Amino acid sequence: MIFTDSIKVNTRGFGDTIDITKNIYNAVNTSNVGNGLVTVFCPGSTGTITTIEYESGVIRDLQRALEKIAPSDIRYEHDLRWGDGNGFSHVRAALMKPSLSIPLVNGKLTIGTWQQIVFIDFDNRDRTRKIIIQIIGE
Repeated sequence: MIFTDSIKVNTRGFGDTIDITKNIYNAVNTSNVGNGLVTVFCPGSTGTITTIEYESGVIRDLQRALEKIAPSDIRYEHDLRWGDGNGFSHVRAALMKPSLSIPLVNGKLTIGTWQQIVFIDFDNRDRTRKIIIQIIGE
C-alpha cells in the first residue's frame, strides 16, 4: 500500500525551524499502514527535513554551526548569477538534504524520545512550503 499526503507550513526563512512531528503522526494514523517506511520530503532547494531535539538551545546551536560551515555573509557564485542573496541557503540545504525516511513498525514511528521531525527553511525570505509525506508498507 502507498499513502501520500502533504502539509503546508509558513516560514520566516533564515533557519526558521518548524516541528512537524504531529503532522507526520497524523499522516501515519490516517494511512492505515502498520509496517513500512515513512518518507518526508520538501520540494525546493533551500529547505531541509531532519530530526533534532526541538529545544531552543539545540536549534540555536545548529544555526550557529551552519553559519560557520556555510556563512551567510560571504560571496556565493549563485548570488552573482541571480542576485537574490540566498546562495548560503542553497549550500546549507544541500548539506542537510531534502528528505528523511523513518521505519514504521507496528503502526509506530521509530523515532527516539527526544527526537522530533523538523522542517528548516534556510531561504532569505518568508515562504509557504509544501511538504510531502509518503508512507509505503502494509
